[in-house]
Amino acid sequence: MACETSFLPIGALRTYDSYYITGSKEKKEILKELFRLLNREKQPGEEQFSIVREIANELLSQQEYAKLTNFLTDWITAHPQDPYNAYLLLMVAYAYLKQDAGPVAAIYFNRIVTRYPDLLVKGESIHYQCLKQLIQLEKKPEHQIRYYKELIARFPEKIDLGNAHFMLGQAYEKTGEWDMAIQTYSKFLPYYSASIPGFPDALGYAMKLVDYYNSPKDWTFESLDSLVAAVKKALDAGNSRELRRLRAKVNFFAVSWGQDANQPVGMDEFNLSDFMAGNRIRYADTVDASSNANEAYLKTWGWTQRITTWYLYFRKIYFPADPEIHGRWEWAGVYYGEKF
Repeated sequence: MACETSFLPIGALRTYDSYYITGSKEKKEILKELFRLLNREKQPGEEQFSIVREIANELLSQQEYAKLTNFLTDWITAHPQDPYNAYLLLMVAYAYLKQDAGPVAAIYFNRIVTRYPDLLVKGESIHYQCLKQLIQLEKKPEHQIRYYKELIARFPEKIDLGNAHFMLGQAYEKTGEWDMAIQTYSKFLPYYSASIPGFPDALGYAMKLVDYYNSPKDWTFESLDSLVAAVKKALDAGNSRELRRLRAKVNFFAVSWGQDANQPVGMDEFNLSDFMAGNRIRYADTVDASSNANEAYLKTWGWTQRITTWYLYFRKIYFPADPEIHGRWEWAGVYYGEKF
């Protein structure tokens, strides 16, 4: 569609102008009158903007999305200095959303944020509206990082900071920027009451990563065989102190089968010496048949108290934030009783 720099009087409409005169007889008359008023407004300003917006709203009400986007983009091209172009582009973006053209809408939302100064319309920031849409539309984590950072920096009073910090941490994870992810999750922790859609245990997840990252991680072993051998040696010696040294110091759990292993038992609450009481703890020759390349179970028995059989749980560490321990093994917990 060719772009005109101005509109002719309504009595001399060209094809370009008449293209937008659509709808019922009443609707057409409304549009003609709006174009007549627009032709009279030669100077940019609030009056001119109000008329352009009314034309756009009229086309929007008729669901004439193609005409709406053509009208606004042609107007912006012909009036590059119009101070209200950011708002008009916002209308273009929403028109594309109405047509389920999210990727195209994202292009316009991003253009407003990156190329146009912010504009307040009815007290609402245009950039804020765009950023909210962009974090929903944009799937590339590197772009999500930019948008979340800008929301947090510029509009902290308008957003759920807990949600924003957690999702920013998720985006950093996806790009492999683990140091930044951990820093961001640390900022999320004070917002422990925040509700994160799709992440019912967001707080626990973030706490585990942060605590693990900040721990010495000196209980890890190069291989499962070396870890199991060290545990068996400590059991043979009845050395509860050595067993305490061998187990994970962060996120260690002790639960019955079927319980949630994500509810860790504090180290002070779980004293192995109380369950040994001088007994000889015995163990299976090999790890359980249900073990695999990432997890292993060693059956042990002879513990005191009500449940005498325990399965020691070992797992391969998945922690790309620290390549030195990523892929090593740790004794991560205990399951009480016989396996189901």
